[in-house]
Amino acid sequence: MCVFPLINIKYLKILKLFCIFINIIINIARFSYLHMKYLFFSWLAVFVGSWIVYVEYSSYTELCRGHDCKDSICDKFRKGVIDGSACSSMCEKDTLYLGKCFTVKPSSQVYSGSWGDLEGVIKCQMEEAPRYDMGGELEPRKETAFNKPAKGTSVEKFREMILNHLKAKVGDQANLADLSTQVLSIADANKDGHISLPEARSTWALLQLNEFLLALVLQDREHTPKLLGFCGDLYMMEKVPHAPLYGISLPWVVEVWIPAGLRRSMDQWFTPSWPHKAKISIGLLELVEDIFHGTFGSFLMCDVSAAAFGYNDRHDFKVTDARHIVPEAVFQEDIRQQRCDADEDCLYGADCLTTCDLTKHRCTPEVTRPNLAKACDALKDYILRGAPSDVSEELEKQLYACIALKGSAEQTEIEHSLILNNLKTLLWKKISHTKDS
Repeated sequence: MCVFPLINIKYLKILKLFCIFINIIINIARFSYLHMKYLFFSWLAVFVGSWIVYVEYSSYTELCRGHDCKDSICDKFRKGVIDGSACSSMCEKDTLYLGKCFTVKPSSQVYSGSWGDLEGVIKCQMEEAPRYDMGGELEPRKETAFNKPAKGTSVEKFREMILNHLKAKVGDQANLADLSTQVLSIADANKDGHISLPEARSTWALLQLNEFLLALVLQDREHTPKLLGFCGDLYMMEKVPHAPLYGISLPWVVEVWIPAGLRRSMDQWFTPSWPHKAKISIGLLELVEDIFHGTFGSFLMCDVSAAAFGYNDRHDFKVTDARHIVPEAVFQEDIRQQRCDADEDCLYGADCLTTCDLTKHRCTPEVTRPNLAKACDALKDYILRGAPSDVSEELEKQLYACIALKGSAEQTEIEHSLILNNLKTLLWKKISHTKDS
């Protein structure tokens, strides 16, 4: 506001006009500042939003290449190189569809899928450009030529190939002949009583995958989804409706601002009732039991995280990603060849760690933590949240005793078995009288 001193009246009008002019200039400047501020932040929001959309789109197009995989498989099917129970539906009848992309690694495409009335998960292996991967590649490289078995190979020779392959994977087990018979049964995709060369080549490609091998080994235990069909090394598994086991997915721009403690708590927000969680947890403990000196040898769980597991509508535990569950014989053979200068160099997958023998600069074959300790670690927050007061204290005590297990299961076999049985008994005792069991 302009304040005028007592002045000559003849200058009053001139001063009033000057004051009005100054006020107009100030208001224009104030408007310009606010306007520029608004424009700046609007431009910044558009820039950041566009950058996020670009990054997400680039990631999607780089990761989600399932249709390229399908085109490659169908091309080989039409040329008569491969065959399988899903080939005709996918490549000729168009009754097998790829749905939503769940791929996290370009070399292993994962999609939801539908095949007539069946809902499932479609997985397809793709080549990657050669690169160094310090995390270790758990799946062998895809045999893109599908050139095994060779033309002219008899069924008996193919059976021998399968038997030798299984022996190399799981060791010389007594009933490998039964497992090879099951493989041959799957290979006869059209159930005509004969195995064609394209069918044999598809089956051989599938046998290179840890997930397919584990599904074969555990097919009577129902921990793994059923195989619905295959074509080459593209295959469709039964859908697991509730996956991952727990946790919520957040955009990375939100994720970075959330403290670790709060994030762990958020992961448990939308889990089932405690009796249902107890039943699911027992399923994971039974899986650990089944793959330790099981019918077809021992397996190691090299990525025990919620993302690899789920459950169905009856709350039966299911493995949704078995790529990191590897035969112990394969693990020990590979890790022995690993050169090391420290224990950290002896990591296979996410959490199969051994020690470094500094005298030889080679990794030792025995893991530092058994499967059970890692399973209990994954279950700790999940099963303790909402636990009934009369079992909470004992359950926590047993879980921490389990997590503290060191060495391989063979080295602590009695303690391992005791803790496993005590945990299963405690959980079963609490839910056995309810309809949730």
